[in-house]
Amino acid sequence: MVKPFQLAGLPKIYFKSGITSDLSGFVKLYGNKIVLVTGKSSFIRSGQAEIILNDFEKKGIVYHLVTVPGEPSPDIIDESVKELNNKEIDLVLAIGGGSVLDAGKAISAMMYKAESVVEFLEVVGNSDHPGTKLPFIAVPTTSGTGSEATKNAVISQIGENGFKRSLRHDNFVPDIALVDPALTLKCPQDITAAGGMDCFTQLTEAYLSDKASNYTDALALEGVKAVKNSLIRSYSDGMDLEAREGMSFASLTSGICLANAGLGAVHGFASSIGGKFDIPHGLICGTLMASANAVNVRELRHRSESPSALRKYALLGRLFLDETGKSDDYYIDGFIAYLHALTDTFQLPGFKKYGLKKEDIGLICSQTECKNNPVKLTLDNLTEILSERYL
Repeated sequence: MVKPFQLAGLPKIYFKSGITSDLSGFVKLYGNKIVLVTGKSSFIRSGQAEIILNDFEKKGIVYHLVTVPGEPSPDIIDESVKELNNKEIDLVLAIGGGSVLDAGKAISAMMYKAESVVEFLEVVGNSDHPGTKLPFIAVPTTSGTGSEATKNAVISQIGENGFKRSLRHDNFVPDIALVDPALTLKCPQDITAAGGMDCFTQLTEAYLSDKASNYTDALALEGVKAVKNSLIRSYSDGMDLEAREGMSFASLTSGICLANAGLGAVHGFASSIGGKFDIPHGLICGTLMASANAVNVRELRHRSESPSALRKYALLGRLFLDETGKSDDYYIDGFIAYLHALTDTFQLPGFKKYGLKKEDIGLICSQTECKNNPVKLTLDNLTEILSERYL
């Protein structure tokens, strides 16, 4: 039986190694006055950036540069928009990791608006955004969030009263997503690991989600297969273009899946932790993935609530173990063991290193949502997951 489903809008997607050599042509579809959003330094100082910017100059494309040093805060968005509001802009172009793409998405949405972006954020804001925006092109240089395929921009204010919430509207899906795996070749090893684990988590949580459909299941499984074939390879040899292509495909697919099936406990933690501590999003996801899924499996077995979720865990195990003729329980336990092994391989640290204290655990868990998790987790379950990765 095919479950009823609906599919969120997608950008016009171009996936090809080297496609950014044609970037100026895509920009000229909208005009020649752009906002260029990048990370703090890694891309803008690269040889790739030099080639792109020289081509812009030849083609008469004028750009106003905005650099984003980390996850975008309200101040970064508001100050950028204020500085740009008196300029004539045809397009926002973001080239970078997920935080850069989110920043570009938010700047595109907030141009020529007087209010702070906070006013339109989910939960913390008081107004619905009308959906007006400038055209937006997203060009990822990491393989993690899949932000190039989603309608939300995650904005973080870190601190005691901090938050990590989305600016979201159907119109905020990028107009064009240019996915060029060649741009990820020089991605540092630690970012490759953290981004890859974020992507892997998104695919797994979307596949196990109680909102999953036959459509998202098919996409998620293809993405997971790409993770299996490419994640460790891209971590071990960053110049392995075939592996980078696999992870770029997995990341893009994870964005499509999360937009249509939702996510689970790990991303619930990413929101509650990320608003209080300056910890990279991918690292939060990666370091929690094994412990969260282990608790999910134990609770599913104990409560006998969702046999379909356990069957999905078994299928994931079959994908990663490459063994035949074993029981479902064997494959489920093997999948959890594989996740623990990845945590060790990537040397993912615990949260103590980032200033999280034991007395913070209770508050974080009380603020953690698990909307689409395959099993309802109790406060004790959440405390167990987070405590295991406190270290």
